[in-house]
Amino acid sequence: MRFICVSFVIFLVGGVDSFIVIGAAARAAAAHSSVAVGPISSTNAVPVTSASSAPIARLRSSPSDDNVKAIEDVGVDDLLARVSSELGELSRCISLVFDYISRKDDGVSAEDVVMACDAVDAAAAAADDADDTLAGRLSLRRRAHEFGRYRLLVGMLRSDYQGYVATAEFLSPSRIPRADLPNVQDVVYPAVASSSSSSSSIVAAEGEKDARLVPDCELVDMAYEDSLLDKALLSIFRRLVAGYTGLGMREDVPGIKGLLAQGREYMTIELPPGTSYSDHAKAQHDMVKSTLGKLMTPVLPPFYRVFMSGIVPDLGTEWDGRRLGPWFYAPYLTSIVTPIFFGFLVGPSRPNRRRDGDRGGLVVEKCKFLQESGCKGLCLHQCKIPAQEFFAETLGLELTVRPNFATQECQWSFGETPLPPEEDPSFPNGCLVGCESRRAMAGRKGGGDVLCM
Repeated sequence: MRFICVSFVIFLVGGVDSFIVIGAAARAAAAHSSVAVGPISSTNAVPVTSASSAPIARLRSSPSDDNVKAIEDVGVDDLLARVSSELGELSRCISLVFDYISRKDDGVSAEDVVMACDAVDAAAAAADDADDTLAGRLSLRRRAHEFGRYRLLVGMLRSDYQGYVATAEFLSPSRIPRADLPNVQDVVYPAVASSSSSSSSIVAAEGEKDARLVPDCELVDMAYEDSLLDKALLSIFRRLVAGYTGLGMREDVPGIKGLLAQGREYMTIELPPGTSYSDHAKAQHDMVKSTLGKLMTPVLPPFYRVFMSGIVPDLGTEWDGRRLGPWFYAPYLTSIVTPIFFGFLVGPSRPNRRRDGDRGGLVVEKCKFLQESGCKGLCLHQCKIPAQEFFAETLGLELTVRPNFATQECQWSFGETPLPPEEDPSFPNGCLVGCESRRAMAGRKGGGDVLCM
C-alpha cells in the first residue's frame, strides 16, 4: 500500500517521465519488508532505522526533465504527507467551485463580483514560484476563483443586464480582461470612450455635407494570419461571387481586399432605369446567400436542418417540414464550429454568451470584413443581413449579428431572433467617415441612404 501511494505522488509531481523513479521506490519498499519479516544474519542484516527514510533520488535522464520537479531525498512518510496536502488543497478548490455554482443568478450583485476579483488577485499574489506541488504549479486556487468570477458575471447577465454592463465597464480591463467577459456587445471599450469627443470634432472639421457620419474605429488594425483552409475557402468564395455578379475576379487585388473590391463594385454599380438601390440591396443579400449555400455544398444544409434545427425532412409523410427544434445543443455547437469555417471572412473569433446569458454566442475579436472595407453598407448588405437570413431560411436557426463600429468587434448570437436594422439601437445611422463606397456613390440620387441605412 505504501508503495502505491509513493508511486501516485511521484506521478503527480513529476508526470509520466518520472515513472522511472518508481523503481527506486520499489527497492526502498523491498528493503523495508525484508527487515520486517526476513531472517537476520551477519550477511543480510539491514539497519531498521534506515528503512522508513530511504531516500528516493531524482533521476534526470534528459533535458526535458528540467520542466519536471521530482522528489529529491524525501522519505516515504514525507511522501504520504505530501499526498494528504495535495488532496486537501484539491478538496478546498472543489469546494470553492461548488460554492460559486450554487449561487442563484438573481442573488448576484456587483459587490460579489468585486470580491471574486479580490480573491483572484489574492490567490495570484500568494502564488510561490518555489511551490512544487501540483496544486501550486497549476494555480488551482486562482483558477477556481476565476471560474467563480465568470459564473457570477453570467448570473448578472441573466438577471440584470444593465447591471452587468455597468459592472463590466467598471472592472474591465483593469481587474477583468475583456476576453474573460461572457458578453461584450454593449460594454464600452475604454480607449473608444476616451476618444469619442475627439472623433466627433474630426467629423465636424471635415465639413462633410452628410451630418450623420459615424466615426471610424480608432483602434490599431489587427494583422490576420490566414490558414491554408482560410485561403482555400476565400479563393472558392471569390470565384463564386465573380460567377454570380459577372464582374470578374479582380485578380489584381489579392485576398480579402480583392473580395471586398468585388463586393464594392457590385454594390455601387450603375443601375438600369426603373431599378432602385433598395431593390439592389436585396440582390446583394441574395448573392451572398447563394454563395454561402454553394460553399456549404448540397449536403451540409439538409444535415444541419435535421440534426441541429430539428426540421423533419421530406419523406412523404404528414410530418414533412415540421419543426421539432432547434435542439437544445444547436446554438452552442454552432458557436464552436463556426470559427473554423468563417474565419476567412471575419477573422479570429471565440465562443461566448448571448445577451440572455445562454451559450450559443460568438464574438469576432476584430472583424476582418469590416476592418478592411471600412464600409457600413458592405457590412450590412453583404454580411449581417444575408448571414441572418441564410441561417434562418436555409439552416432553420435564428441568428442575430451585431457589429460594433467603434471597436470592430461583432457579436453573433445563434438562436436569437434579430431586429430589423432600422430598429437595432446598436446599428447607427449614417455612413462611416472613411468609407470609399460613399465617395463612389456621390451624386447618385438616394444611393447613400440605402447603402448605409
